[in-house]
Amino acid sequence: MIPRQLYDSDHQMFRDSVRKFLETEAMPHHEQWEQDGMVSDDIWLKAGEQGFLCPMVPEEYGGVGTDFRYNCIVNEEIGRSGCTGLGWTLHNDISVPYIVRYGNEDQKKKYLPRCVSGELITAIAMTEPGTGSDLQGIKTTAVLEGDHYILNGSKTFITNGQKAGLVIVVAKTDTGAGSKGISLFLVEADLPGYSKGKNLQKLGLKAQDTSELFFQDVKVPKGNLLGEEGRGFIYLMQDLPQERLSIAVGAVANAQAIMEVTVNYTKERKAFGTTVASFQNTQFKLAELAAEVTCAEVFSDRCTELLLEGKLDTVTASKLKLLTTDLQCKVADECLQLHGGWGYMWEYPVCRAFADSRVQRIYGGSNEIMKLIISRDLME
Repeated sequence: MIPRQLYDSDHQMFRDSVRKFLETEAMPHHEQWEQDGMVSDDIWLKAGEQGFLCPMVPEEYGGVGTDFRYNCIVNEEIGRSGCTGLGWTLHNDISVPYIVRYGNEDQKKKYLPRCVSGELITAIAMTEPGTGSDLQGIKTTAVLEGDHYILNGSKTFITNGQKAGLVIVVAKTDTGAGSKGISLFLVEADLPGYSKGKNLQKLGLKAQDTSELFFQDVKVPKGNLLGEEGRGFIYLMQDLPQERLSIAVGAVANAQAIMEVTVNYTKERKAFGTTVASFQNTQFKLAELAAEVTCAEVFSDRCTELLLEGKLDTVTASKLKLLTTDLQCKVADECLQLHGGWGYMWEYPVCRAFADSRVQRIYGGSNEIMKLIISRDLME
């Protein structure tokens, strides 16, 4: 094992508390949450009480003002536990940081303390029924009329969509300006004209609410514009490296956990008068995966260091997201095969991991988009 230099004893104490919390408060309930299609409100409030939500939020707004390593620990422990219904990664690493970075003082005071406590769950609405990775092609519009923007359009595949009380909506304020006509809005879920569609049925992440959202003449106060009008696309591009790092951190942790489960299973499972672990094929497969996962962890840790230094660029983050999510899916597939028929049973963690991991190559920018970003850099 290569010793990790990224974390110190304080981080280890935090990790121990997150792990214990998930083992006692989340894992025993996750099967029921999968049946319900979402986690309980209570788990958000309990996480808030423990300081697991939005640790990077400054102290003056209710947070503890840590760096991103604490977010990484939460992501790693969620990945390890398999509690994929918890939408904390989206809340902690993606949506709330937009408010921290681009919100004005009134917005920060109004929303951040409740984001930290778990009273206010957030989401970000980018994807539309006809627009995925091509954000410039969105159709949702926000037209300024007096003191309000009139918001019209629809979004889909929105994580935390059912539970979110506050959604960052990506909309066009100037339909003729291309990327320069995109703006971000803080939209409260109780505004007239805002409606939530059904909780979408998915291949995996069954305990995570994922929804369609509809906006029909929603009057969004002018003061709920996030940042400057027309700079939304720039804000989104600036924050993508952190989002992709967040996805990668969870991918590596989940791959490690499934590896551990599979090693233990093959040591116990008998076939042809011996254990599955005694077969050379099993040993070689696991050795190959172990080598790749170790490399992925080292790369992920280095990218985290770069983020802390303000040096993680889009191309490097894209390489990380591409490699780690492809590897996560490979590990889940190979480990399921080593479980045989039992690996196809939902009660086994490897089965859930196989289903849950597949979307990792799609959201946060599909892996084909990652290849496009990397190849453009190569060809410059």
